[in-house]
Amino acid sequence: MQLVSFRRYGAGSEERAGVLVPVGIVDLTAAAPLLFEDAEERRWDLLSLLQSESEGYGLSAAEQIVDAVLEQIGQETSQGEIIIEAPIGPLSLGGAHVILPLDSVRLLAPLPRPPSLRDFYAFEQHVAAAFGARGREVPPAWYRMPVFYFSNHGAVYGPDDRILMPRTKALDYELEIACVIGREGRDISEDEAEYYIAGYTIMNDWSARDIQREEMSVGLGPAKGKDFATSLGPALVTPDELEDRATGDGRYDLAMVVRVNGQERGRGNFRDIHYTFSHMIAFASRDVTLRPGDILGSGTVGGGCLLETTGGKGPWLQPGDVVELEVERLGVLRNRVADREEDW
Repeated sequence: MQLVSFRRYGAGSEERAGVLVPVGIVDLTAAAPLLFEDAEERRWDLLSLLQSESEGYGLSAAEQIVDAVLEQIGQETSQGEIIIEAPIGPLSLGGAHVILPLDSVRLLAPLPRPPSLRDFYAFEQHVAAAFGARGREVPPAWYRMPVFYFSNHGAVYGPDDRILMPRTKALDYELEIACVIGREGRDISEDEAEYYIAGYTIMNDWSARDIQREEMSVGLGPAKGKDFATSLGPALVTPDELEDRATGDGRYDLAMVVRVNGQERGRGNFRDIHYTFSHMIAFASRDVTLRPGDILGSGTVGGGCLLETTGGKGPWLQPGDVVELEVERLGVLRNRVADREEDW
């Protein structure tokens, strides 16, 4: 499944969860009463779904709802395939719009308010380039454990959101993949870690390099240099959607590309990651409970930021620049850098 969070245009500001299908978005809030008698008593945003998995109302319930909708409005072929004609507008069942056209909704970050946000440093090429720009070798400790920092889970942006230019002279993007935790767990082993992953999404770890450099010279951080924005989206893609691209060792063969104003600025592949998400989950959960909705970022893929591709000298991002991060099978995450004087 490809799960999204969205708001309907002209229908209030309620955040809803949906599933992308070829003809639009299945609105889980509207469609849930088809299967669940107590549907109107429950929340159907994505975080609530993840937190309700043990009660039978999680992602498995979302899959059942989608199947029920498609069976009722589609036509089954002799091969068992459900065929649905693209609607001109919303498709309704029982008076409720259960499938919405994409142009009738505004996509949000899959998890606009995640419980926590950890970002790792897992691609060796990026780590070597970052330390090399400062005339240093990769620290031996990096090869012993998958280190991370906590980012601001209260400053999450979604696809096509504007990113307000922070007070920096060195704004950078970072092309990453993030995993979302789907089950509660503590002291999770590497062998079991993949079972705790609800899905994957694209992540842009926006960075103010001049602030980051100063604060880290003190021996702490990054913190303020990352505090202002993290973008996630456009969808949360469940692991079964990627099975045919799995390499068998916790990695996936997925091309990763970044463009600025339509021009390619960097390219990498998820298979080149040094520490897998299983390594990260096992390390993060040591003596700590991970909870549904917690987000773990991979760190920047090699060549996925201006710090690498310009040798740390810029030019850096400016107001008006449009940054697109594309990851094969996960979609495109697009944001524009906005001037502080724009009308907000």
